Amino acid sequence: MREYDNYTPYQKSAKEILVSKTNDKEASNYSVNVSSDSQIYCVGLVDMVKSTKISAGLSQEKMSRYYEIFLNSMANIVEKFGGYVIKNIGDSLLYYFPDSSKSNIKYGFLSCLECSLNMLEIHNPINKIMQQEDLPPLNYRVSADYGKVIKMKSTNSDSIDFLGAPVNICTKINGDSPENEAVIGSDLYQMVKGFDDYKYKMINEFSIGLKYSYPIYLLQRK
Repeated sequence: MREYDNYTPYQKSAKEILVSKTNDKEASNYSVNVSSDSQIYCVGLVDMVKSTKISAGLSQEKMSRYYEIFLNSMANIVEKFGGYVIKNIGDSLLYYFPDSSKSNIKYGFLSCLECSLNMLEIHNPINKIMQQEDLPPLNYRVSADYGKVIKMKSTNSDSIDFLGAPVNICTKINGDSPENEAVIGSDLYQMVKGFDDYKYKMINEFSIGLKYSYPIYLLQRK
């Protein structure tokens, strides 16, 4: 007999569980409220490379400082360009640009592109700080895309989170970027391809379950 065959704590049917979690806010310590409205934004993600392996050799104090320098530096750049940090996910930072909600206004899209490139341009200064504090150098990748998102909020956080294709795509395409470079998805590329100060190179594509593959572009200054 398996150990859990006779383990019969208070039980509910699947239907009862679904009803209680939907209607009774006291039924669970964690629940989410998902907005019925959607908005279109530029969304970005910056993610450290091989940080788990690198930080494994650090003391607790040095590891904390290692992540702190990176995440705070990136958050400062996001705010500098009018963006808002949605959350950090371990060693990565997810953010968006409110001004990009108006597709006829160039500023919001410029902010997204400039934020990505400025993150790359502080790579050497950040590593100088790491060296001064006797910490290992770091590398990272930046990705961004544009599309429809839905806001959500959980009971154990005051912060707003996002659901939607650009969030998922940013996560998927980030690994296609070379180290210390930036990539954008096709939907964002279509909005910014006419901007004069940047150049784009298609480096990969992936299937998103549609008839056609989704191109990924390397973003650089001219």
